[in-house]
Amino acid sequence: MNTKGLIPKTWRLLKRIFLILFIGQFVYIVLLKWIDPPVTLTQLGSLFTGHGLKRDYVNYNEISPNLKLAVISSEDQLFADHSGFDWKSIEKAMAYNKRKPNRTHGASTISQQVAKNVFLWQGRDYIRKGLEVYFTFMIEKIWGKRRIMDVYLNVIEMGDGIFGAEKAAQVYFNKPAKNLTRREAAMIAACLPNPKVFKVKPPHVHILSRYPVIMRQMNNLDSDDDILAIISTGSKN
Repeated sequence: MNTKGLIPKTWRLLKRIFLILFIGQFVYIVLLKWIDPPVTLTQLGSLFTGHGLKRDYVNYNEISPNLKLAVISSEDQLFADHSGFDWKSIEKAMAYNKRKPNRTHGASTISQQVAKNVFLWQGRDYIRKGLEVYFTFMIEKIWGKRRIMDVYLNVIEMGDGIFGAEKAAQVYFNKPAKNLTRREAAMIAACLPNPKVFKVKPPHVHILSRYPVIMRQMNNLDSDDDILAIISTGSKN
């Protein structure tokens, strides 16, 4: 068997495959600026592990500003100001994890959570984290904050097999997401760290203790012009 030319041919093939994959993922990122993700690995994982897949994608203007403010208050209060990464929180989390390796503490921004949930799989391996950095950077540059929030509120898990604001609002409060009150929005936001465990209905003890804190944080942030520009209705980018 002649192996002399095999290595160059294999290398050329690998380069072509890499180029196709690179172009493909870039085109997909650009397309998702305007269209909703057809499905995510997290959603498929929920479906195939018996947790179900219940979701209803809706337009950004059909989601209450209360919920947008609630998730910013709960998950990422610097969302309007950072470029995808909250470096101070990351440093604190790394220091905490070094002190207590058996109790991992995360510091993911909303942008990072979108990158992970839309493009990647769940886990903490270095390959996934590296890809998360790349996709976070790309969506910040290509999508902008409002689109990131739009996708976040449509794909994030908000209960056991419940994905997105519209389905969560219908299941928990029997109303569309655009009509969520501040209290209801804060209760949904309170479940996000662990939506399979922190039940909104009937409310888990974590929800009952956490949502009043989120409401106070909402009161502190609802006069911030940068945040108001993100959570308001309308077509402004």
